[in-house]
Amino acid sequence: MASPIPRTLAKRFTDLAAYVAVRVVICVIQALPRSACERWARKLSDLLANRMRIRRDVVRDNLRLAFPAMSADERREAARGMWEHLLLMVVEIAHANRVIHKTTWRRHLRIHGMEEFVRILWLDRPKVILSGHFGNFEVAAYLFGLFGFQIFSVARELDNPLLDRFVTDFRESRGQRILPKKGSAPDVAVVLEENGVIGLLGDQAAGPKGCWVNFFGRPASVHKAIGVFSLSSQAPVLVCSATRRGGLFDIELRLEGTADPAAAGPETSDLQSLSQWYTTLLEDAIRREPAQYWWVHRRWRERTRKARVKRPAA
Repeated sequence: MASPIPRTLAKRFTDLAAYVAVRVVICVIQALPRSACERWARKLSDLLANRMRIRRDVVRDNLRLAFPAMSADERREAARGMWEHLLLMVVEIAHANRVIHKTTWRRHLRIHGMEEFVRILWLDRPKVILSGHFGNFEVAAYLFGLFGFQIFSVARELDNPLLDRFVTDFRESRGQRILPKKGSAPDVAVVLEENGVIGLLGDQAAGPKGCWVNFFGRPASVHKAIGVFSLSSQAPVLVCSATRRGGLFDIELRLEGTADPAAAGPETSDLQSLSQWYTTLLEDAIRREPAQYWWVHRRWRERTRKARVKRPAA
């Protein structure tokens, strides 16, 4: 009887196979005209949403919770649109280095609030840039680096180290630097002490010990570290979004709002107020373009579990 393959060897093989598959797909995308990529994205989005039904129930449940007035047909179309957005996001990442340069970015990008962006980023103070799993946040960070603003983004390492290195290389190709989410607090502190810029995604579930806020009318947990970084270092917070307004590379970079602890406004009076402030801004942005949000995550799952535990016995 043949001996079983060691788990570590099997993982290395599957990691390598996944990495090769992704690189082949990226090469095919880069070889195709962008118009063909758009057509295929629409066709594949219908396959993913309605035929393969990947996380279909999670996506539709989230849309039902966030938009109770939506009809079933509208939810199905929003789910399909989300998959189309995710596929187009991959296409834009694959083509970004070839399409967006210092001499061409104006063809592809509209910026709302540019003066305020530049004013705050040039301050000799620490800064926090915040977005969510919405629009093409990867291209947004790429653009900040292209403009000469070095951002230290906190991101979870991928389970596949080969893919993690591949994604990190793209993210850092224009000056962005990636800090691993696990154990990054000391590095974040150094960046803020040196008046640098920290980039974060503020819509990730933080579990029962997170800071509870209202998100689409329901309790949701966010990470306390975001508010702590800002309040402890007196760092202004810039909430931004990067949404696709038309076809590929027709991107609108928008400053959704700013909060400065030094100004002593109500939004920075404490951790709870700051967390609710940026969550509300992200929700407002998502409401404008619901199909460009990642509805694949169970955003309200911790609250559901808590409610189930507290249910009285019959």
